[in-house]
Amino acid sequence: MRPDPEDELPEPPRLRLLRRMVTALTGVLIIAVITVVALLVIRLTQTPPPALPQLPPAVTLPAGETAEAVTFGRGWVLVVTRDREGRQRARIYDSATGAPRGEMAFD
Repeated sequence: MRPDPEDELPEPPRLRLLRRMVTALTGVLIIAVITVVALLVIRLTQTPPPALPQLPPAVTLPAGETAEAVTFGRGWVLVVTRDREGRQRARIYDSATGAPRGEMAFD
């Protein structure tokens, strides 16, 4: 036997407010999840950052040292190198000829 719809009690105002709040929060949560997924997809499909600048062909590093950073100035190139023992040096070269101008060791 089905209850008569006219016999139902009206919904209390607090229960109606609670139902609306839960519905609104569910919508906000769905939008937040979609936003996070979209941002992850955008971020993970981006192209990788460009490669580091290359040393000019005129500049040759001492044997056993690798370049870690390169900075270009007007007429000079600064190269931060690391040797096999892990020591770092800043070396300055002439950008046109590749001739060494100076160096500084880091502790």
